[in-house]
Amino acid sequence: MIISTSDIHLKTKGFSDIHDLSGKVDKAVRDSGVKEGFCHVFAVGSTASISTMEFEPALVKDIREKLEDFASENMRSHHSETWGDDNGFSHIRSTFMGPGITVPIRDGRCILGTWQQIVLLDHDNRPRDRHVVVQVIGNDA
Repeated sequence: MIISTSDIHLKTKGFSDIHDLSGKVDKAVRDSGVKEGFCHVFAVGSTASISTMEFEPALVKDIREKLEDFASENMRSHHSETWGDDNGFSHIRSTFMGPGITVPIRDGRCILGTWQQIVLLDHDNRPRDRHVVVQVIGNDA
């Protein structure tokens, strides 16, 4: 069994800034040598999420609008009142979406739909240096 861990670092703008990680995750899977197994993609930090979506401008806009409907950046939150950082909404968005996903690997590739990309959503209220861990587990045959 192979276990391979790699890191992705990127700069984000906050406010549910969405980045397509598919190419970088594909590279981590290829570099691991795993042919059959799983790839787990995890956002380090409590104000970002990992998901899949069709990464295209209109849907990116739709997702941002729905996240604003769900947990508005202007919402009152106990977290923001306690800490004074006004980012309670970002923690709520991240908690409900989750910090990571697991994708099956077959023939050395992530099994994703034609229009399905792996994305990072940065929900915080300021630009961030984000860290994503990609862990690939499986066999090379």
